[in-house]
Amino acid sequence: MTRGSIHEYAAAVRERYRRGGKAEQGRILDAFCQATGYHRKSVVRLLGRQAVKPREPVGGRRRYGADVATVLRQIWEASDHLCSKRLVDFLPEFIGALERHGELAVAAGVRGQLLQLSAATIDRLLGPVRSSHLRRPWSRSGGSSALKAQIPVRTFGEWAGVKPGAVQADLVVHCGASGDGFFLTTLAAVDVATGWTECVIVWGKGQARVGGALHAVQTRLPFPLRELHTDNGSEFLNSVVYPWCQRHTIHLTRGRPFRKNDQAYVEQKNWSVVRRLIGYDRYSTKAALTAFERLYRLLRLWVNFFQPLRKLLSKERTGAKVIKRFDPARTPYQRVLAAGVLTAEQRQTLAATYARLNPVRLRAQVDEALDALWSLAERSGAAPAGPVATVGAA
Repeated sequence: MTRGSIHEYAAAVRERYRRGGKAEQGRILDAFCQATGYHRKSVVRLLGRQAVKPREPVGGRRRYGADVATVLRQIWEASDHLCSKRLVDFLPEFIGALERHGELAVAAGVRGQLLQLSAATIDRLLGPVRSSHLRRPWSRSGGSSALKAQIPVRTFGEWAGVKPGAVQADLVVHCGASGDGFFLTTLAAVDVATGWTECVIVWGKGQARVGGALHAVQTRLPFPLRELHTDNGSEFLNSVVYPWCQRHTIHLTRGRPFRKNDQAYVEQKNWSVVRRLIGYDRYSTKAALTAFERLYRLLRLWVNFFQPLRKLLSKERTGAKVIKRFDPARTPYQRVLAAGVLTAEQRQTLAATYARLNPVRLRAQVDEALDALWSLAERSGAAPAGPVATVGAA
């Protein structure tokens, strides 16, 4: 007999036990002990208790109903599953963008409740539907260069107060589980001050190809490139990139070997922008190069206009606890406007680009481009979708 059944049995005979005489109580106790195996004194205590009343629900009435949770889920999915601390600051802007393009219709009452949500409440409302479908990839490190003695080191503690134009860059390899042979790479570049991110697909990792990708980043940034910070890989510290930086008056610095925190801003984007979406499969064909180019044209708009980020303002240690304080989450586009480094014409151009972007449609286009790219991945035992480039092509 289960514990629940025993308590049900006790509830059924309790009133009869209390009202019965001594002989009747003795018979009830005998039957109860025989059925449950309980000691007689335990049964006396159990039947002598008052009936347990159902507990009152803890806490007050729920403030946000299913209608708020449903709309919040739609917004969260349209934002590519932003974390609550970034989403809560971006909600007014993102809801306006969705409504402007007819992707979301929110009742006035629900809209008011959405704008009152805290990060903790968003976590609670999204808890039942959150799931992770991340592709866990494999990575490799780069090499070093003899030029590093001429290039100054810049550590993780020397980035406070930088202005737009100070960019960290890194190369992400698409080599699958093996670094042998030829494969495509992605040049990821992020502006430290604003978070503006550019990704350029590179045909291999030759010095001239990487130099061309850096030039492409320079032309796409909405502000001048003043500083460039990389790791110690020979794809950056070479006789192509170093003179290019000197010609364009770009201050080139490097991190310390085996200290990824010196490139923390771009390392973060390597995961959140490149690896999280693309994964760690191998790509080495012209068809994959074309698919990457289409994807990065779309991803550039999605990340810079609709993916807010937070900046660390202060960090305080109290015993074993570290308290971090962040500024309100804003997109790179909003941070660029607030920095005041654009001309009036540049502001109008960016504003026009932002106004025509439908976040839901843009995200759908990104997903289509990802599906097309994934179909070209070269997995073990499968032939590539197109002609494979020769080893050592530059």
